[in-house]
Amino acid sequence: MANDREKGDWKDSVWNPRTREFLGRTASSWGLILLFYLVFYIFLAGLFSLTMYVMLQTLDDHKPTWQDRLSTPGMVIRPHAHETFEIVYNIQNTESWDMYAQALDKFLSPYNDSIQAQKNHECTPDQYFQQEDSGDVKNNPKRSCQFNRTILDVCSGMQDRYYGYQEGKPCIIIKLNRVIGMLPGKNGQAPFVTCGAKKYKVGKDQWREDTEKIGELVYYPPNGTFNLMYYPYYGKKAQVNYSQPLVAVKFLNITQNEDVNIECKIHANNIPAGTERDKFAGKVSFKLRINTNN
Repeated sequence: MANDREKGDWKDSVWNPRTREFLGRTASSWGLILLFYLVFYIFLAGLFSLTMYVMLQTLDDHKPTWQDRLSTPGMVIRPHAHETFEIVYNIQNTESWDMYAQALDKFLSPYNDSIQAQKNHECTPDQYFQQEDSGDVKNNPKRSCQFNRTILDVCSGMQDRYYGYQEGKPCIIIKLNRVIGMLPGKNGQAPFVTCGAKKYKVGKDQWREDTEKIGELVYYPPNGTFNLMYYPYYGKKAQVNYSQPLVAVKFLNITQNEDVNIECKIHANNIPAGTERDKFAGKVSFKLRINTNN
């Protein structure tokens, strides 16, 4: 009898035919609570949409409102394989270096003189190309200065389609990371790049550098400068055709059949030197090895 009573109580808790209650609530009670939650969530959705709308009205489509800008921008090189900063090949094995030449061809194709003349403006060298807004009137899209591929001379791929790799005199392309609004250099002094030996650890307290292995370097443009006319950068949406300036470094007589650790740095009179805490600030390191043995 006790089991039958417990079974009946359990059934009544789900559906009570006497009071016509389902899970302890009548139909009108369920309707009211569902109506309350419907109105409540519609209110929350409306409040969220209003908040997003107000926030979006404060944003500029062409320029970020807030920037956590690094004081020293990073640098990268081209070519590089498999997301590593190592260039290793054998002069006798065409396939080992042809991929680097193809990568440079692809990277430099937007810099062809004909494309630059079509899309970009011929600017005045050695001065910033500033294009400020006029009050609330936005000066968009902003023009960009031409960076012609031929500026890189023998490292442009126009005279030597193999960029020197086939003869053990490779070209490396360096670019400075884009930073909106950055003016790298003051008093007309353009930033420039230098490359040299990188110190590396060989023992517990021993360091070594490959200065004697690097040999002679040549920079294109001369002195490895990033001309001031390519700055400031206004952002991807505001400056849709922006051509990032490049510097090419050609190694004329680097030691072969050995690893050579190289570091390139940016120098400017208003860009602080990078710190050991950020190894990519203002510099880029890579290993270059040119083999001649089969």
